[in-house]
Amino acid sequence: MALDLKHIHSEIEDQYLNDDNPRPWIIGFSGGKDSTMLLQLVWIALKKIPAELRRRKIYVVCNDTLVENPRIVKFIHETLDKIKQAAAEQSLPITVHQTTPRLEDTFWVNLLGKGYPAPNNSFRWCTDRLKIEPTTEFIRNKISEVGEAIILLGTRSDESNTRAKSIENSKIHIDSERLRKHVLPNAFVFAPIKDVLTEEVWTYLLQVNPPWGGSHRDLVTLYRNATGGDCPLVIDTTTPSCGQSRFGCWVCTVVKRDKSMEALVDNGEEWMEPLVEFRDMLVAKRNDRTWRQTWRRSQNEDDASEDTWGPYLPEKRAFMLEELLKVQKQVQEEDANLILINYQELVAIQVIWHRDSIFEHGVADIYNTVYQTDMKKEDFSDGQVFEKDLLKEVCDSEADFKLIGELLEIQKSKIILVNNYGIQSDLENHLEKDYRRRTVC
Repeated sequence: MALDLKHIHSEIEDQYLNDDNPRPWIIGFSGGKDSTMLLQLVWIALKKIPAELRRRKIYVVCNDTLVENPRIVKFIHETLDKIKQAAAEQSLPITVHQTTPRLEDTFWVNLLGKGYPAPNNSFRWCTDRLKIEPTTEFIRNKISEVGEAIILLGTRSDESNTRAKSIENSKIHIDSERLRKHVLPNAFVFAPIKDVLTEEVWTYLLQVNPPWGGSHRDLVTLYRNATGGDCPLVIDTTTPSCGQSRFGCWVCTVVKRDKSMEALVDNGEEWMEPLVEFRDMLVAKRNDRTWRQTWRRSQNEDDASEDTWGPYLPEKRAFMLEELLKVQKQVQEEDANLILINYQELVAIQVIWHRDSIFEHGVADIYNTVYQTDMKKEDFSDGQVFEKDLLKEVCDSEADFKLIGELLEIQKSKIILVNNYGIQSDLENHLEKDYRRRTVC
């Protein structure tokens, strides 16, 4: 093997031991070939260091966007469980952590709740919210504890000319030129496998089993079936996002076709076909004029203009939610525990709809239609039930009763989101909308 493993192990050991600052190591782990090789090399090097000298903490950080390819999610979770258990059994200072986006930043809350159009190259709102910010927050927290941190990434110069240039330009002359500056203050990047070639990565993984147990057979099979690579841990804008042949979010609409997911379907994962169809629908309808409002979220209907491409119309958000739940129900026939959109996201979507004065569609009604359940509106709220009977008694008309109920829902949505900013404006806008509705009638 042309790969100089002895040199890489020596570099890792030396960097771990010869550092006066006990700054922690944060390993970006995506579950793909490069980050797997990186973690394995660090693990083996660490085992060579006497137990009493293993004082530096190592955090294995994996980002879950909540819309990852379900086949990959299952594989990564199983791998992380093995890593966690083996690290404890071997008394290594390695802990496993998963980062996720904040509820208000998740893909479905933005797409179905706020009506954000599906991402494309000109409006890629997903990367920051789903990938960069969750992991950055974790890194910042660790830096605040000890002052500095070193981030270990499986980036390689062989991956692209752009990546190679970025690695070289950001190098700083400390620690034998091993470290380079990160965009975050007091954070540095260590890339031990930056000079390793792609074929050397595969040769290594095929010849050396993971020290946390098992083999790399499942990883190799995933790559073979998907005919592509992995989606790297994204922690800044210099890290490329997922391309056509990378494992990434199953809803990714930045590319015209998700070739990796299509290949998985062609290679025996037929149950994933509804995911492909749903993603393709998002791509096809993103720039459909009949799906989009003619005013922005910061405006009201009076500001409508044919030149404005606003968020998805309320009825289209409701339609997409229903289709998503149908897909979820269908794939749950393969795995009953597979969740495409979680309960908290459904609650947040309902809250946002109320805040946006969308009362003609309800999450509970849509959920009941798909799953044939009897969920109540309150099941997707903060749990408080209106005193409807009393309210009806004091209202002179059904229209007044409906208006007051809607205004209360808007107020409650602000409470749930712990954000009262703009509540007066929201209430006034809804009153104006109700006035226009009654005037027309």
